[in-house]
Amino acid sequence: MELRQLNMFRTVASTLNFSRAAEAMGYVPSNVTMQVKALEEELGVRLFDRLGKQLVLTTAGERFLTHVEEVLHKLDEARSVVHDEDNLTGTITISANEVLCAYRLPVVFHLFRSRYPDVRLIFRSVPNQELKQSLFEGSADVVFMLDEPLRSSGLAVEPLLEETFRLFAAPDHPLAQRMELQLEDFHGEVFLTNEKGCPYRTMFDRGFEQEGIDTITYLEFQSAEAIKQCAITGIGIAFLPEVVTEAEVERGELVALPWHIPNLHVYTQMLWHKDKWLSPIILSFLEVVREVHAAEDGIDRGCDDQDRDIRGLAAEANL
Repeated sequence: MELRQLNMFRTVASTLNFSRAAEAMGYVPSNVTMQVKALEEELGVRLFDRLGKQLVLTTAGERFLTHVEEVLHKLDEARSVVHDEDNLTGTITISANEVLCAYRLPVVFHLFRSRYPDVRLIFRSVPNQELKQSLFEGSADVVFMLDEPLRSSGLAVEPLLEETFRLFAAPDHPLAQRMELQLEDFHGEVFLTNEKGCPYRTMFDRGFEQEGIDTITYLEFQSAEAIKQCAITGIGIAFLPEVVTEAEVERGELVALPWHIPNLHVYTQMLWHKDKWLSPIILSFLEVVREVHAAEDGIDRGCDDQDRDIRGLAAEANL
């Protein structure tokens, strides 16, 4: 079993396509196919099912991938130990949900890549409810979550900033013209929310139940973008964090309704496994995250040159 085979297997597992994996690694597709087949023969199991043109990991492949990720990460850690921190090389794997990926992390990734161009940064979008498990399984080094303040005996948790959630509607929605709303005003309205199981959806339900409303009509989505677009077209009232809707509110496509959802405290939080060795790469990434969020916290108080540099990177990243 060769290191090259393990790298090929991981790349194929992430792309589920031999041609794309070959292009990413600089090989011809037939070479990648041959090496993966040789690996399967050595292990005596099938790692991928070929379902027509579709490639999927088998159960054995999924189990093997967990260990391959661990082995390759250990090798990256070993390499990083013998290199100067100003010339970091290796891999770091980050996971978060769709909202944080789109609205909080691009500037972090851009700044980290600008400082450490030789580090391979892997990002995987993962549903909020699966993020902690990815740390215990070792498939991610650092994850970001939107949730109530978390406590864990096995995970290190670092709150970064509190996210404000509001109810949003199209400007021509009847409730958008009101200066004040009462509970009864929401009867008969359709709420556009994330699916059940999402932490802030649970808090949303709890908030209305505490106010005495337990019969709400929902349209449920997996995507914040879908929720926004449906609200813009007047289908219903969207429940979203303000950071997601800033552009639409500024353009006049959405209006924040004058309603405070009680006991809703959601934070963007950064997590990693307490027992994981924090390599120079991971430590450098954590510091970049803290630097970016410190700059964002200082925006309302004015910013220094360093903050302006970070905001400039954000502009370059089209944020």
